[in-house]
Amino acid sequence: MPLNAKSIAVSVAVLAFFGIAIVGAGSGLATLTCCKRALIAAVVSYLVVVIAVKAINTVVINAMINNQVKEQQEQTDDG
Repeated sequence: MPLNAKSIAVSVAVLAFFGIAIVGAGSGLATLTCCKRALIAAVVSYLVVVIAVKAINTVVINAMINNQVKEQQEQTDDG
């Protein structure tokens, strides 16, 4: 069953945004600087997670297809 890429990516992006914002604010940076860095981190993490989840889904679906084909070939060979 494929994973939902967008919901996972949004969750990770929100965590990245707040994580970077808190770290930036804790280190004494200006609010606008923290916001810009956190926004960039959120966008980058969103894109990375979407690509990673799609790649994982592709690998898992291909493995499932290969498994089904192998089972059908074994049933054909036995019958």
